[in-house]
Amino acid sequence: MVQSSSLMIRDFPQNERPRERLVQDGATSLSNQELLAILLRTGSKESSVIQLANRLLTQFEGLRLLKDATIEELTSIKGIGETKAIQIMAALELGRRVGRLQYDDRYVIRTPEDGANYMMEEMRFLSQEHFVCLYLNTKNQVLHRQTIFIGSLNASIVHPREVFKEAFKRSAASIICLHNHPSGDPSPSKEDIEVTKRLSECGKIIGIELLDHLIIGDQKYVSLKEKGYV
Repeated sequence: MVQSSSLMIRDFPQNERPRERLVQDGATSLSNQELLAILLRTGSKESSVIQLANRLLTQFEGLRLLKDATIEELTSIKGIGETKAIQIMAALELGRRVGRLQYDDRYVIRTPEDGANYMMEEMRFLSQEHFVCLYLNTKNQVLHRQTIFIGSLNASIVHPREVFKEAFKRSAASIICLHNHPSGDPSPSKEDIEVTKRLSECGKIIGIELLDHLIIGDQKYVSLKEKGYV
C-alpha cells in the first residue's frame, strides 16, 4: 500500500483503484467500502481513503444506518469534513429517490397515436431529421429514449447495431422508432420504408420486436406498421 500524507485513489496500484475497476467491471463489482472511497476521493493524514471509507461503515454499522446520518454525525468522524459529508448525503439522497421511482409513472404506448403524442411537440418543429428510438419494457412502458442520429434518413447510415445496442443495454422488450420530416409532410419515402423493413427483420432475428416506425410531420404522423411495413 502506498503511503503519503493524504492518500488519493490515484495513489493506489492501477488494478486496485476503485474508479478503474468500476469502469472495467461495473459498479456492481465494487464493495460498499470501495464505492464510498470513490465519493470521498482522498483520505486523511492518518488514514488512506479506503481506511476512511471502512471507518464510516464501521461507525454506522453498514449502509442501513449511514443512509440516515446527519452532517453533524458524519463530520464527527475524524477525516470527514463538511464537504465530504455533503457529498455522501447527496449520493444517499439520490439513491433514495431512485428507489422511490414508480414504474407505473412511465409513459405507456399502446397505439401509434400514443407514440406520436409522446414525441410530436418535441419533433415537429425540428429543422433537421432526427431518428429517435423509444425502448419499452414488457408492459409497453417507455424505459428510455435515444436519438440515434441527426441528418437525412438513409438505410446505409441507420445501422441496426446502433439501434439494438441500446435495447440490450436497457433490457428492452421492444422498440419504437420515430423520425421527423422538417417539411411537415409525414408521407414515407422509399428510404423510410427500406430502413423500417431492415430494422423489423433484425428485430425478429434477435428477439426484440420493432413495434412501429412513426414519421412525425406538423401535427400529423404516419405509422409504417399501419401501412404494413412492420
